[in-house]
Amino acid sequence: MPPWAWRRAAGTLPEPAGFFADARLPLADHEIRHYGQIVAVVVAETLEQARDAAARVEVACETRPPNADFGRAKRHAVRPPEIPGLPLGRVIAKPEDVDIEAALAASEVRVEATYDVPPRHHMMMEPHAAVAAWDDGKLTIYSGTQGPVAHAMELAAVLGVPPADVHVISPYVGGGFGGKAFTWAPAMLAAAAARALGRPVKIVTSREQLFTVTGHRAASSQTIGLGAYRDGRLHAIKHHTVSESLVEDPGYRAAQKYYATPNAHIELSITPGMNLPPATIMRAPGDEAGSYALESAMDELADRLGMDPIELRVKNHLANTLIGGIPYASKHLEECYRVGAERFGWSRRPARPGSLTDGDDLVGMGMATAVLDAGRAPTTARVTFRPDGTATVACATSDAGTGMATIMAMTAARALGVPADRVVPALGDSRLPVAGADDIYGAIGSAATATVTAAILAAAREAIDALVRHAATAEGSPLRGAGDVRYEEGCLIGAGTCTGAGEARHEKGRLIGAGTSIGFGELLGLTGTAEIGADGTSTAPDDGHAHASYAAHFCEVRVNRWTREPRLSRFTTVVDAGAILNAVTARNQITGGVLFGLAAALCEEGRVEAATGRISNADLAGYLLPVSADAVEIDVHFLDHPDTGLGPAGARGIGELGTVGAAAAFANAVFNATGVRVRTLPITVDKLLG
Repeated sequence: MPPWAWRRAAGTLPEPAGFFADARLPLADHEIRHYGQIVAVVVAETLEQARDAAARVEVACETRPPNADFGRAKRHAVRPPEIPGLPLGRVIAKPEDVDIEAALAASEVRVEATYDVPPRHHMMMEPHAAVAAWDDGKLTIYSGTQGPVAHAMELAAVLGVPPADVHVISPYVGGGFGGKAFTWAPAMLAAAAARALGRPVKIVTSREQLFTVTGHRAASSQTIGLGAYRDGRLHAIKHHTVSESLVEDPGYRAAQKYYATPNAHIELSITPGMNLPPATIMRAPGDEAGSYALESAMDELADRLGMDPIELRVKNHLANTLIGGIPYASKHLEECYRVGAERFGWSRRPARPGSLTDGDDLVGMGMATAVLDAGRAPTTARVTFRPDGTATVACATSDAGTGMATIMAMTAARALGVPADRVVPALGDSRLPVAGADDIYGAIGSAATATVTAAILAAAREAIDALVRHAATAEGSPLRGAGDVRYEEGCLIGAGTCTGAGEARHEKGRLIGAGTSIGFGELLGLTGTAEIGADGTSTAPDDGHAHASYAAHFCEVRVNRWTREPRLSRFTTVVDAGAILNAVTARNQITGGVLFGLAAALCEEGRVEAATGRISNADLAGYLLPVSADAVEIDVHFLDHPDTGLGPAGARGIGELGTVGAAAAFANAVFNATGVRVRTLPITVDKLLG
């Protein structure tokens, strides 16, 4: 499902409150559903006054035992309601429906295990914050958001005003990871309080509140069954998931797009009515958790078969999607395996777990596959020429630290044939170009580059056409009346006779001679024109192919033989993500994604007290995150094969790709080092001492 359709399918537009979250608005009734829920807002002149006043608020309520224990709740999980557009509980069977248990039982080699993933929290350094002000019934709100236009629409729905009366300004988002993709209570309450008081209001969440008033990654428990022939060919895949939320559907996100099999059964159950803060999307929702379970199970199967894990994956290479049989376009995953194994030195991996030592360290190597659906959303961009010789490129998207502003400038510069330092990007504003109610795309779903670059290229073509027409017809243009005017590298060149034309030559936008060649800035100055520009709109492609980005991760770990402390020592990832438009920002995204996934393997988990529903480690002291001492230099290599079927720039998404499969690669390396298979994240010392 394309990421820009999530809100529509979930029914969250125009209704706000977060993706698949409890849709009740803050302060909408008198029931407290989870620990840390907002029950009041205190507004004061200073932060200190507000904090002191909030501490004096007393809440009287009746209490009852919470339903906050996921381990207990999953025993009573139920199938979720069907939501149009969301493929839940899919059954795949070829050539006819079969009993998945019978298919597994008929397999020559079988593994089955359950893999548990705890809740995770976005933990961006920059918390959710908003400054809201009203003027003549219209709202201007400065709010860190990954989707300015959707943010404006959601706030408008809450406040009961037309979307055009809400102006969202968000030039700097800070960290997001999906946590700022939807509208949460702090922004809603800032806007409501500002309207009630007739004064600007600022609300900034505390670190502890980030665990309770915004979303988190849902806990999940996945049962994987793999059946294979003795030569390694898969005969059946079972991927059954129990999750807190519909958003975390690891089975559909992983099992249907990794490996070929004639029989597969993907099922999701949820634990409704839990007294926990709402779950939402978090970097690679479903994909991260699903890849951990499936890729761990594949490693277990390889061990059971006595087969190299890469050989097992190549033998089950998937050319078409399991659901629908749609062929994948531009897929070079097998090359990722080959190049990665060579760069990493996979041939030195010990076949027998626990057999390679270095002093007091047990050394192990593991690998995993990463697959991430690639999409392109409808969006609009505007390219504008200005008299000072610069051009602007504008789009109502967002830059959550991914380098979107740089990509926008680079793409426009290439399309216009001018240096990038002459292009000024504008983004993070809901009033920048949009094309209709469906044009709500922001920094979400690893599709921003493919989406925005397609719109920029379309806008550049339209803007150049408008500039050429202006050069040939405008009063004061030295090219007026020219037979043919063309645009090259920032210049307008007349091929025929022009008014006042004489001998001339063209040197990078400067007019040398009587006027047959002129830079666009000088042209606009001579014609007294403030700007010439045009919009371009990109739509979702429909080329009959499935598009995805791929990676092969290779990980080496060292586990102290006495303390059993696991440490990352080497990591290589080879990426097939289409054309790489900016190698520096792309490498940064893959490195960040890998570390994000390794954090799940090493230390991250939200701990919920079953008796109270309180998150006991809701701070940076108790909620552990990797630090510099936990990291190594990540070896990242891009294949750089353009995928022009997805978009004219040939690029596919990478923002979330790195985190997919990273935890599994680490877990598989730990098994290779110790012979201990850990099926519950994170992989901590106590789990390796047993």
